[in-house]
Amino acid sequence: MTDPKHSFRTRAIHVGNAIDPATGAVVPPIHLASTFRQPGAGEWGEFDYSRSGNPTRTHLQTTLASLDGAAGALAFSTGMAAIHCVTMMLSAGDHVVAGCDMYGGAYRLLRKICNRSGIEVTLVDLTDLAAVKAAMTPKTRLVWGETIGNPRMTILDLKSVADIAHAKGAIFGVDNTFGTPALVRPIEHGVDIVMHSATKYLGGHSDCLGGTLASATKELHDQLYYIQNATGAVLDPLSCHLVARGLKTLDLRVREQSSTALKLATWLESHSQIKTVLYPGLESHPQHALAAKTLDGGFGAMVTFELDGSIERTAKVCESTKLFHLAVSLGAVESLIEQPATMSHASYDAADRARFGISDGLIRLSVGLESFDDLQDDLATAIG
Repeated sequence: MTDPKHSFRTRAIHVGNAIDPATGAVVPPIHLASTFRQPGAGEWGEFDYSRSGNPTRTHLQTTLASLDGAAGALAFSTGMAAIHCVTMMLSAGDHVVAGCDMYGGAYRLLRKICNRSGIEVTLVDLTDLAAVKAAMTPKTRLVWGETIGNPRMTILDLKSVADIAHAKGAIFGVDNTFGTPALVRPIEHGVDIVMHSATKYLGGHSDCLGGTLASATKELHDQLYYIQNATGAVLDPLSCHLVARGLKTLDLRVREQSSTALKLATWLESHSQIKTVLYPGLESHPQHALAAKTLDGGFGAMVTFELDGSIERTAKVCESTKLFHLAVSLGAVESLIEQPATMSHASYDAADRARFGISDGLIRLSVGLESFDDLQDDLATAIG
């Protein structure tokens, strides 16, 4: 029996993972059924059709709601499907204030898809509270940011931004993929909706796609569920099982990866060929004090640094590592390396990349579970 007072690590293992009453299995079975027999015509059981609800997805969502401290959680086919669901709460003429340090796919959705529905989007530095206030209008319905920005690792003052949004009647939603619920639970800071790309740390093994939303209130949860059920972007049962399995080791993985990331960031900062290292755990990070206050038990496992060189040299370094695989995505047990300007953030308009500091020399690392010494040697050889 799980107690709400149990630790995060204990709840990740037990909540939503009750013993199967039919067999005694300690791992819940995967329910692949697409439809469910009903008690009578017009009488509905707990499950009727897997788009609307599935036992395996319900188990995962129960775990997620507990870990995020939410009134409810939903699992989607991808992280972008989850963000899209949030934007579908909006109507033509509504306004969104979004952070300028965010994933390229979110930029593409907000700037190049939502505008087709008459939704206006203003990009702003969400670490500048005065700028956030100035960007708000009477039509602002949503403020969207990232707890740890991608790729420049900015840290938000969640409580202050939430207060600004709520004062104008807007919802505040954040992408917490880099932070994960192991390090920060944004709902505890006044955030209304929390999104995770479950493909990343929640799954943790580069073998499934998924996205999640956690809501601070049942009212918000019900609105998002209605949209999800109406549009159908649900997570399949097998992927739900893989994400649920990944959650059981999330706390251990993220803390170990964060420890290695801090060591690598410290070493990179001393390297003569590197201009800048962006990592919240470094005292040189502009929001280091806020990060130490906001994040619990680590500063995350993502590190961005800027080479003193051309876009071609940056690409060459990314192509020369052996342990760091050149690939988009992040958050898994193996380490990855990529060039944001040509990969994860290529969908940014060139002017916006220049405006928001996504330079040709930036390199983004996702630190995995390999040893620090091996990862350091790999980068040292590649950088030269």
